[in-house]
Amino acid sequence: MSEFLFTSESVSMGHPDKVSDQVSDGILDALIADDPSSRVACETLCTTDYVQVSGEITPCGSP
Repeated sequence: MSEFLFTSESVSMGHPDKVSDQVSDGILDALIADDPSSRVACETLCTTDYVQVSGEITPCGSP
């Protein structure tokens, strides 16, 4: 018999994880809207008074 362990994380509104997710999602949405075939790896790190965005973008469609 197989055994699985299910875990999840829940954070409240305003938590840095929620803010980071919104920034990364916004960047991804904008890039996919422009080029649906693009490959995107976007990471956002944030803390008080500091936000860092990093990653890679590979456009696959025509400019």
